[in-house]
Amino acid sequence: MRLDKLLAHTGYGTRKEVKQLITSGVVRINDEICKKIGQAVKIDSDVVTVMNQPVFYQEYYYYILNKPAGIISATEDNYHETVIDWLGPDFSYMELFPVGRLDIDTTGLLLLSNNGQLAHQLLSPKKKVSKRYEAEIEGIVTEEDIEAFSQGLDLEDFISQPAQLLVHSTDEESNRSWIEVEIWEGKFHQVKRMFEKVGKKVLTLKRKSMGPLELEEDLEEGMWRELTEEERNALVPFGYE
Repeated sequence: MRLDKLLAHTGYGTRKEVKQLITSGVVRINDEICKKIGQAVKIDSDVVTVMNQPVFYQEYYYYILNKPAGIISATEDNYHETVIDWLGPDFSYMELFPVGRLDIDTTGLLLLSNNGQLAHQLLSPKKKVSKRYEAEIEGIVTEEDIEAFSQGLDLEDFISQPAQLLVHSTDEESNRSWIEVEIWEGKFHQVKRMFEKVGKKVLTLKRKSMGPLELEEDLEEGMWRELTEEERNALVPFGYE
């Protein structure tokens, strides 16, 4: 890997800033000053330091974000704040992207990574990765609705895979239901469209899990963290590195 690319990828600045850093003489490779911007570096064996501090290379990054409402699941947008904007400029060098998407008004678990292979594995319909949501519904969810979800719903452009619908509580006076639904695909507005199909409306929607990843209660909305060792191990079958 080129020296300037290594330093940019490990958070030492933009390519322009990294170039200035190298030419200033504060970068060493195996304890020798290196001012060559394109110097090849052996990641596995060369020791690179900046101002005598070792540089640690990490190829892939993984974060869980408890996505708040009002931001979109994209890397950039001309009109709305994105989940990448939400993290701030300190994370720009990681080149993160959202693994899948949550609607602008949907909250909850969103995995951010720069590992494209893992993203493909988690999002591939063939893998049938579970996504579990909690929602408040306008309307009283019935046993007939539960049965319809379990059979799959014809949403015109596709027929949904069977989904598991669980009713936590209902309130006849306010005409509200609080439910949990588990799906194994992730089409655009899918959960909302499924409830519209049975004559109901989703008022709030929060993703609680995706595959082996669970959103714990103490990760407040808008906060994020790196994956735990247990979570990293659970993602190995999907291409975690």
